[in-house]
Amino acid sequence: MPVDAQERNLAPLRCMWEARDADEHAHNLTDWCQEYDQISGGAFYGRIDEVQLDEMQVFREHTSQALRQQCNVWPESLWIGIPAALDCRINGRPVGEAEVMCQPGHRDFELVTPEDFTIYGLVVSRRLLASAAGEAGLALLERAPTTYMRLRLPPQTRDSVTFLIERLLQASRDPLAPQIHRDILMMALVELLQKEMPCDDVPPSYPHRKRVVDQVKRYVDDPEHAPVTVAELCELTHVSQRTLQYCFTSILGISPVQFLRTARLNRVRRLLAQPDCTTTVTGAANDWGFYHLGQFSQDYRRLFGESPSETLGRYRGAPARC
Repeated sequence: MPVDAQERNLAPLRCMWEARDADEHAHNLTDWCQEYDQISGGAFYGRIDEVQLDEMQVFREHTSQALRQQCNVWPESLWIGIPAALDCRINGRPVGEAEVMCQPGHRDFELVTPEDFTIYGLVVSRRLLASAAGEAGLALLERAPTTYMRLRLPPQTRDSVTFLIERLLQASRDPLAPQIHRDILMMALVELLQKEMPCDDVPPSYPHRKRVVDQVKRYVDDPEHAPVTVAELCELTHVSQRTLQYCFTSILGISPVQFLRTARLNRVRRLLAQPDCTTTVTGAANDWGFYHLGQFSQDYRRLFGESPSETLGRYRGAPARC
């Protein structure tokens, strides 16, 4: 057998993806269901380095702009996310310096990440987790969502897992067989599970604030409601403007006004970026309540670093996204 073919059989499956659009980038992570909204201004760049092993996925993700990410991991699995820097949130809760993020498969969750952000990810199947970690692994999956979305670790354990992931991703011609790669990472994961402590310090007001924000997001998702004013949202959620402001800044880190503007602009961009898009820039803008086209074009360029017509021209006729 030729050496190259033999190495392909032994080495884990590696992929590297680059994207210049946040939502296109969201679709690049294998077997995840995701949608990203860009919330900071400027041209976007994203990169994913990924290794797939049997019943395991390892990746490093870098994004240049601040994002609001709707995520869902593949079913019957557990995801551990290790941010390389602070100032990110999971389901509205800030992630501390000694913490990692955790979610089971097939469950929606939301991340808010800052500019120039890198995160390391490890996903393992439920079967593999039970086989390697026993009751400790299964117990984690059975916890209430608010207790395991953030896990506190000794810094050394957190750094060790990050180092192993980075080493695996950087190895270009690693002679180790996939089983050895997987065993090394599972040993690190078992150590993590043995030393983790759930972060259940949820303020009493958190459920209410989260419900208010979620109600607004569902309402804004319907184009029939565009454009929406802050006064309408206060009436919808039965809270004052001051309370609405606090709910959004504490859960998403942005104001209701910024949320409304970026959410609508991202929806226009998502429409323009469809390869089979038959609408015009004016039509897409009007669909989401932008009737002053000059101001819309300025806001669009300020957020995405290009004009809406440039977006439409680049994606029209392109292959459909998977």
